[in-house]
Amino acid sequence: MDIDTLLNIIKLGRPQFLVGGFLLFCVGVLLAILLHAEFILNKFLLGYTILFLAHLAVHYSNDYFDADADAFAEPTLISGGSGILVKNPELKPFSKWFAISLMILSLGFAAIFMLTFSYTVWFFLFVLLGNFLAWFYSAPPIKLVYRRLGEISTVLTGIILPGMGYFTIMGTLDLPFLIFALPLTFLQLFFIISVEMPDMEGDKLGGKTTLIVSKGREFGFKLILVSGLLFTLSFFVIPFTGLYPSIIDFKILSLISLIPLGLGILELIKKPLDKESATKFSSLNIAALFLVVILIDLYFIYLIK
Repeated sequence: MDIDTLLNIIKLGRPQFLVGGFLLFCVGVLLAILLHAEFILNKFLLGYTILFLAHLAVHYSNDYFDADADAFAEPTLISGGSGILVKNPELKPFSKWFAISLMILSLGFAAIFMLTFSYTVWFFLFVLLGNFLAWFYSAPPIKLVYRRLGEISTVLTGIILPGMGYFTIMGTLDLPFLIFALPLTFLQLFFIISVEMPDMEGDKLGGKTTLIVSKGREFGFKLILVSGLLFTLSFFVIPFTGLYPSIIDFKILSLISLIPLGLGILELIKKPLDKESATKFSSLNIAALFLVVILIDLYFIYLIK
């Protein structure tokens, strides 16, 4: 295998999004610790390995099944797929089977984790659900993104990604986690709409029925504002449940949440509806989401110390 082929294979995996998955996994881990779970390094490492393999697999499978549609799109750092299979179709068989291999490894390690740490079968089923959504996001016969369901599956990753971290350390998914995951689902809605913005024209030609294809960019920016607003409001409401230790100051989390909300307001005012402007603002949105999750992780780490 030459160096160019190896680099193309790495680019297919879109490693920048793996960083986001790890950060959200850590949110779940740190929340579990703040709720008095014991941190065990072996659990952390094996749990993230399971998530890493599944998360990596989705990039290879999506590029494989979206190759025809991606031919109409111009890849960016945040959207349009990697573009590798469009230019290098000889890598398509590898991409498909590598994705399948990664999923099998993810499920295999999930079974090992479950048996090693005496977790219930729900842990394995949770991992299976994550792999199922990842594969059928683009894969037939379900093809979620082609049937107006792509956004719903992405919103669910607001539960699955941090949920893997929480489940790994806590041993269950309880009410405190599920309530805390609610604002993260709004964050993932903010994410997927931003990712879809640059690809509106290409997705339409490629047969994808995303919300942006169906409703247009103006609707998309309104939805980004709404998701940012709900993200912020969630952190105002959650403390009233009384389920969280007083050490967690939700006013700090509310302050952090103003970052995407502020962008949503700015975009509604600016109305960057042409492709170039929408791409610039969408890229800014994704950078802001990375910052938000990093700040949440850092705040939780500070509380643990």
